[in-house]
Amino acid sequence: MPAAVTRFAPSPTGLIHLGSAYSALFAERAARQAGGRFLLRIEDIDETRCRPEFTDAIFADLAWLGLRWEEPVRRQAQHFADYRAALQRLGAMDLIYPCFCTRTEIAAEIAAAAGAPHGDGGPLYPGTCRRLTPYERKARLERGDNHALRLDVAKAAAIAGPLRWRDRESGEQDARPALLGDVVVARKDTPASYHLAVTHDDHLQGVTLVTRGEDLFVATHIHRLLQALLGYATPDYHHHRLLLGTDGRRFAKRDRALTLHALRAAGRTPAEVRALAGFAD
Repeated sequence: MPAAVTRFAPSPTGLIHLGSAYSALFAERAARQAGGRFLLRIEDIDETRCRPEFTDAIFADLAWLGLRWEEPVRRQAQHFADYRAALQRLGAMDLIYPCFCTRTEIAAEIAAAAGAPHGDGGPLYPGTCRRLTPYERKARLERGDNHALRLDVAKAAAIAGPLRWRDRESGEQDARPALLGDVVVARKDTPASYHLAVTHDDHLQGVTLVTRGEDLFVATHIHRLLQALLGYATPDYHHHRLLLGTDGRRFAKRDRALTLHALRAAGRTPAEVRALAGFAD
């Protein structure tokens, strides 16, 4: 049996906070206890929000915390060609379509549609541009209208058939990709969304156990569908609990006082921060 491979995959859009530290420690411990490998991946496909200084801070903070990872570190912004190739494969199956809607237009149509479906991820895209004729799509593309690319989930699910995946906390799951509707798989300046890039990279890097927060549980239904369409391996998953503040909200990058940088500046030791995150060992 191959050794377990886990990963911590932050986006460098801000400083790592205590909740991120928990996720990294959780993934590292899962690999260590199984005698496996722990990877660090920088998910920096959003070049408008990701910054090199935050990438540098991720390396420094994790090293200070005592984590060690396998080199080289994969940086998604250096591998756009990989995601374009995966996107082209979906396009060859006639499973993606251009979406010209703005966020405002999508919100307005959802509000106007009585009984619009809602999944765990919030209001679903109503399918406005899926209903465009080939002529309308061609005309708008030739005009240079700004657009994203969406996955036709109903068509994709019909091709893939029934699918399952396993969460080590919640057990076997029937894949229900319709929970997220026709997700965006690429944007104008980025050849992959989170869904496509993370699914591709977990397969490429041989990740056998995806550990991440329970807030991403519903996204796994879409990832299982993409795995089936693209012939990718299906890892196990463990969606761990989220650290919550005293107000009951999960930690986020807005919690500047709880970044590892701030905790270090306040004189906290790595052992103390690990204990704060629930890892006293």
